[in-house]
Amino acid sequence: MDSLTQIVLGASVGEATCGKKIGNKALVWGAVAGTIPDLDVVLGPFQDMVQYLSYHRSFSHSILFAVLMGPLFGWIFTKIFPKSLANFKDWSLLFFFGFLTHALLDTCTTWGTQLLFPFSNYGYALYNIFVIDPFYTVPFLLLVVLAAFYKRTSQLRRRINYIALSISTAYLIASFINQKIADSAFEKALAKKGIEYESYINKATPLNIILWSVTVKSGQGYYFAYYSLFDNPDDIEFDYMPANHQLLKKYRGHPKLERLIEITKGYYTVESKNEELVINDLRFGQFNGWQKNSDGNFVFKYHIKENSNNELTFTQRNYRFMPDRDYLVAYVNRIAGNTQ
Repeated sequence: MDSLTQIVLGASVGEATCGKKIGNKALVWGAVAGTIPDLDVVLGPFQDMVQYLSYHRSFSHSILFAVLMGPLFGWIFTKIFPKSLANFKDWSLLFFFGFLTHALLDTCTTWGTQLLFPFSNYGYALYNIFVIDPFYTVPFLLLVVLAAFYKRTSQLRRRINYIALSISTAYLIASFINQKIADSAFEKALAKKGIEYESYINKATPLNIILWSVTVKSGQGYYFAYYSLFDNPDDIEFDYMPANHQLLKKYRGHPKLERLIEITKGYYTVESKNEELVINDLRFGQFNGWQKNSDGNFVFKYHIKENSNNELTFTQRNYRFMPDRDYLVAYVNRIAGNTQ
């Protein structure tokens, strides 16, 4: 999730573990704990594209990190604040749960989190919530801020924080329920149209858990469709795109290419453009694919070029799009079930 959301979650977890003893300091250090796992991005300038994609959300987002670093930070903070009412156990729990909840929340998004690193580099992803969702973050934020105005010994302070955690958790549960409803609609539509498939990814679209986007792996290509909970499932239409995986045949076996394909979980298409090969990462889909007759730009593209020394270079290029008012109005209408 985005940094603000992780700060809010960390602050709330800090309050739940240590708020009664150290008051607003628990919110502050909980927010810090919720931020620390994402500091792995500082290694980005020292890594090439494939290395960065491989190691972002790896050790710092693993269960092992929480288990090892929680007690370590707990010990450090008992030395920094020897007179604090919070003891080693309190500090350790604050950081352990701050690190763990950060990783688990990120697992709900599309990127994938290497929870079992270093034993496995598989990126676990549940796709049930977009990386930015104000309906999850804003109520959570307001309630946590409200709790901060009460004394640390106040029962109401703790109650407000627990309500904040409960509402945010309930929203995640609702997202899983909605995802299953969309799963059912997509599966029925695939069966109705006689489309055979190997697997599919069904993910929440930006800023909501009402409109869902599916990418279906089928034979030599992929099918794409959108479904709002306000849609008639019988109206689901699929677009098809060939995989063109054969374009990479010359380079298969190259360790970085194989790792990149592994990162996409096998959901990718290939294009040839200007003496470069372009891998479209289908996990993130097309920014405006829900629009009819859209240009269909994929959010993440990986460009592969062979230099004069027959070495492969990899570059990530993101599709940047600044929506205007008309786009946002159309998007809200699509969420509401308007397919025209």
